[in-house]
Amino acid sequence: MPARTTPSERTLRAQIAAHESWARTDDRSARTAKARKAALDRFEREVDPNGELTPQERSTRAEHARKAYFARLALKSAKARRARKSGGASA
Repeated sequence: MPARTTPSERTLRAQIAAHESWARTDDRSARTAKARKAALDRFEREVDPNGELTPQERSTRAEHARKAYFARLALKSAKARRARKSGGASA
């Protein structure tokens, strides 16, 4: 019967595999292109669910939606760091 691994060991194994995979990747941009396109498409659908805007206006609004999304993530992260620093649990 194989020995069970702890969650921290599984995390380390996954990190090792990820680093080895990226070390063998020649074109990082090409490898992530589909994911980047899917993310941008999501913001475009969010700002223009019915496809009524011009492509330029949809793109502009999607870029603002993307920036707002990442700004919200940054704010949430800052609150979590502040809570950890002060010993509080609210984020």
